[in-house]
Amino acid sequence: MPVVMVTEDVEAIQKYGSETDGVFVVSFKSYLENFWPDLDAVHQLYESIVQARKERENEAQEKNGKEYSEHRPLELLEAGIKTGKYIQGILNVNKHRSQLEAFVRIHGLPNKRSELETDILICGMKARNRAVQGDVVAVELLPRNEWKGRVSLLCENESEEKGTEETESEPMSTGKVVGIIQRNWRDYIASFPPKEEIQSQGKNIRKILVTPWDYRIPKIRINTQQAESLHNFRIIVRIDSWDSTSLYPNGHFVKALGKAGDLETEVAAILVENGITVGPFSEVQLREMPVNTPENPWKIDAEERARRVDLRNTHLVFSIDPKGCEDVDDALSVRKLANENLELGVHIADVTHFVKLNSHTDLEARSRATTCYLADRHYDMLPAILSAELCSILGGADRYAVSILWELDKATYEICKVWFGRTIIRSAYKMFYEAAQALLDGKLNVLDDIPELKGLEEKEKSRKLNDLTWAVEKLTEIARHTRTKRSLQGGLELEGIEIQVQLDERKNISDLVPKQPLEVHEIVAECMILANHWVAKKITENLPHQALLRRHPSPRQESFAVLVECARAKGFKMDTSCNKALADSLDMAKDPHDPLVNKLLRSLATQAMSNALYFSTGSCSEDLFYHYGLALDKYTHFTSPIRRYADIVVHRLLMAALMKDKKLESEELLLSQKDLEELCHHINNKNRAAQRVQKQSIELFQCMYFKDKDPTSDDCCIADGIIYSIRANGVLVFVPKYGIKAPAFLKKRDGLVITTQPDGLCEWNPGTLRRLRDKIISTTADGRSITFSLFDHITVRISELSSRSHPDSIKLDVVSNQPHTITGIEPAHSSKTNLVQDVIRSAEAAQLVQENEKSISIRDEDREYCQTQGNSLYSLLEEIKEMALLDVTEQVS
Repeated sequence: MPVVMVTEDVEAIQKYGSETDGVFVVSFKSYLENFWPDLDAVHQLYESIVQARKERENEAQEKNGKEYSEHRPLELLEAGIKTGKYIQGILNVNKHRSQLEAFVRIHGLPNKRSELETDILICGMKARNRAVQGDVVAVELLPRNEWKGRVSLLCENESEEKGTEETESEPMSTGKVVGIIQRNWRDYIASFPPKEEIQSQGKNIRKILVTPWDYRIPKIRINTQQAESLHNFRIIVRIDSWDSTSLYPNGHFVKALGKAGDLETEVAAILVENGITVGPFSEVQLREMPVNTPENPWKIDAEERARRVDLRNTHLVFSIDPKGCEDVDDALSVRKLANENLELGVHIADVTHFVKLNSHTDLEARSRATTCYLADRHYDMLPAILSAELCSILGGADRYAVSILWELDKATYEICKVWFGRTIIRSAYKMFYEAAQALLDGKLNVLDDIPELKGLEEKEKSRKLNDLTWAVEKLTEIARHTRTKRSLQGGLELEGIEIQVQLDERKNISDLVPKQPLEVHEIVAECMILANHWVAKKITENLPHQALLRRHPSPRQESFAVLVECARAKGFKMDTSCNKALADSLDMAKDPHDPLVNKLLRSLATQAMSNALYFSTGSCSEDLFYHYGLALDKYTHFTSPIRRYADIVVHRLLMAALMKDKKLESEELLLSQKDLEELCHHINNKNRAAQRVQKQSIELFQCMYFKDKDPTSDDCCIADGIIYSIRANGVLVFVPKYGIKAPAFLKKRDGLVITTQPDGLCEWNPGTLRRLRDKIISTTADGRSITFSLFDHITVRISELSSRSHPDSIKLDVVSNQPHTITGIEPAHSSKTNLVQDVIRSAEAAQLVQENEKSISIRDEDREYCQTQGNSLYSLLEEIKEMALLDVTEQVS
């Protein structure tokens, strides 16, 4: 089907008119003349269109810079930004106080005012001057005596009452928007008003205010004739303009998604809000895929076999992944070499063999940038024949791979040499995490969970199980060693909350279960980190200005304020000066009576982190390559090419680097530094969007789980919570059972405050709240008081709070100031993780001994045989190996 581009740009018509076959670039007049036989009518229509366009352009020119009385002309804004009079940044509206509070984030944007280390506070809608969430704006700072602090109320509907102290933080940089540099208008999800409101208006074209799904976006006025049929619908709207005389922007209706509250409608709303496109793969993309049918199964190509190293008969390769995982893009191996050294292997699916540069499949994968995971589904970056079949490293299947093989010293596990290359592998076992952890713990009841061992004779089964157990144990020792080295450099062990949504046969939510951390998770992750690090070193060595790396900037110190305050409340000191100091502080911040304290502190540290970013090495100096969280000088993503487009790019870069070693030209054309930088920007945006989609889908399912439950009678609605932040009118509570973080109000709008009865149950009475640094005191009119402190365990009632226009949310009500259940001890595998920290501390002590060697006399025999007094790193690892089969629960108790 021919494509026609209509334009009045004469230069564009001359330049592109005959450049591409099947694409026609013509003037509007020519387009009409080719379809309408009446030339007089054509010319008349054309003149009217041109006249209308001129009128719109003139009107736009008159309004330019005058949409709002306090907007400055663009040329003044640009000059002011250069001199430092104005500050450029991105407007970020406070989700919970959207009508009252916003911030302009200057981090990462060029500004003269380098002394500003915090965001700029914008108080009230008037000071925003028609700017919306995400706009690039110019800000003028107010005089210092007009600066205000950030309000600490839980939501904007709770006004400050007498007796409520410290509702604002310390005064911070405060300003007002004086111009909009770049609009962020896009497609928004919105809801129609109730039917009765619609019927009260006119019958023809109606101007209706729709309410955006995002609290941070103002209501949008649209014209539509479909109002009566769209009530209670989620729709897509787009902002077109914003009149200087109106409180609301003007927009137009784009598309209806469906009834509000339906699962598919809400999932579609989340995707649209975050700019995620999940359409089916096109026919032309699927035609590029190899054939793999029962009648014509895919096989290893003879010519390709000759170009690769065949590992199928020499290496015990196995994968460890979550249950139900279909896109298995990484596998591991470990074996003993003839010289008694060990060889560790990481084998990654060779996706680039099937996805050629600039093919239709490659362009679609580049556009999607990542597989998008929701709580109950996922949307693949690549067609299923690749993601679930030919590129997935399934048990017993021959697969193309890109492998990294390290030779490790048999005693110290230090790396002697490394090899990169394309290989052919056959995975012997496709294990899930729980089965691998059971092998590591010495539990042989795991046999039923490893299908490759079923149906074997007992002798053969025992031999294969022994080989697999040896490999998993040896892999664990190696991973502990590499993790110890990173930890000594400042690598952080952070804590995230991952919820598994369990569905029944009818796809209804049966339970919400936080993912249990296992040591085997860390083992696999450590091997992948090692592979990513060595690939990063290789591609930057051979392609210093064209490599794609991933950096993690150091967090801003003010981001640690909540973490430091919470730790201080428990008597812990948090040193956030560098990653090593932070890691040591987190390791020491342990309450022997409550393991959740350390988990929460690590979770707060995770929230304080800045975002890790993909970047082109040609776009910044080498001192900015550092990855703060992993404490590595160079890092990239190489190990998940099925799920991330960045990894596909890195695979191509690695092949180019290996070709350069052989003094050969790369088979595929590499991206220029500028193109790579633009691609990194696109991938970063898509990754952040995918992360938001995953988080919002989990919140959606959390709400759906409690939607049909009676909070007053259903036992699952009562749970234990732990306070992790204090606000002026309530507290923020973490519910470990469901992984929920939500506010719990201690004061109602009518002035009633919470207090307790003699049995510990809570009730509402007239009174006041007094907020202190690490606690909040509720005092009733008759003098009774109750104190809620940071890290207190309380009993909460969970319910779903429905909203007609916005996403549903979780509501927490305080039932009692006492714990609902006694907090138990963490699972046994955590104790093994603590053994690794003992190794780290021992290694640190050994380092101190080496530093002080000059001032200590050394025995002759120690000097001759290089002996070290006390426990060495190797001896501790051997001790861990021996303890791996012990039942550590007895030791804990």
